[in-house]
Amino acid sequence: MRIGTVFPQTELGGDPGALRAYGERVEELGYAHVLAYDHVLGADPATHRGWAGPYDIDTTFHEPLVMFGYLAAVTTTLELVTGVVILPQRQTALVAKQAAEVDLLSGGRLRFGVGLGWNAVEYEALGEDFTNRGRRSEEQIELLRRLWTQRSVTLDGRYHRVTGAGIAPLPVQRPIPVWIGAASARAYARVGRLADGWFPMIGPGPALDEARAAVAAAARDAGRDPATIGMEGRVSWQHDDDRALAGIRDWADLGATHLSINTMGAGLRSVDDHLAVLETLAAGLS
Repeated sequence: MRIGTVFPQTELGGDPGALRAYGERVEELGYAHVLAYDHVLGADPATHRGWAGPYDIDTTFHEPLVMFGYLAAVTTTLELVTGVVILPQRQTALVAKQAAEVDLLSGGRLRFGVGLGWNAVEYEALGEDFTNRGRRSEEQIELLRRLWTQRSVTLDGRYHRVTGAGIAPLPVQRPIPVWIGAASARAYARVGRLADGWFPMIGPGPALDEARAAVAAAARDAGRDPATIGMEGRVSWQHDDDRALAGIRDWADLGATHLSINTMGAGLRSVDDHLAVLETLAAGLS
């Protein structure tokens, strides 16, 4: 199981020095990847009365693909993982170009996690339809893979029209691995049919067992081997090293191929505090 970290961007603000220190030290500690969440815009609770989302207009988010272009230059081995980019609120050809560039600059270290998101305010501001985002995402994944592997692409789809066009340069990975964040029956089926891997939005237990069975069934129905589909767990550290390490072992016992350690939400005040926790956990894993 490859173990990485979640970049705690909601707590570290926009300091590029903190980002560089984090990336370099995480790599030194032997972690396999760094994962970043995505939000382009936050909603203003003063305008959206009763706002109940976990993030709002004051929550800091780096743009993940731009951020990974920076991290590509200051690291050499870290896999760079979007976990997840809200794909249907982005133009497909443009995001294909951006992802290809990150993959090229990093020497083939991008893992492109995608999801549907939950923030209709964000979709509105970006000019995309919130109501059909699941259906559109499937065609987007098809188009992304074609743009990453073919010199010239023609597609006359339900949501996209491309006529004899392509991106250059192509990425190192052809295609870049596409992972899907999943928390519903439709998403589990989408994972089984289309994904190279997935991010369960639930922890070990009966609900995850049911989700894994749904993914496997959809994969078999699509003529795919479920064993080829990766799965990434997540463990959140909450001032208890032993509990976090036990959670990591639980995911390993389930056969997870990847895992990310999340240190956000624990009241850590600085990048050094986050890195100190990750250093302790790395020692416990060795």
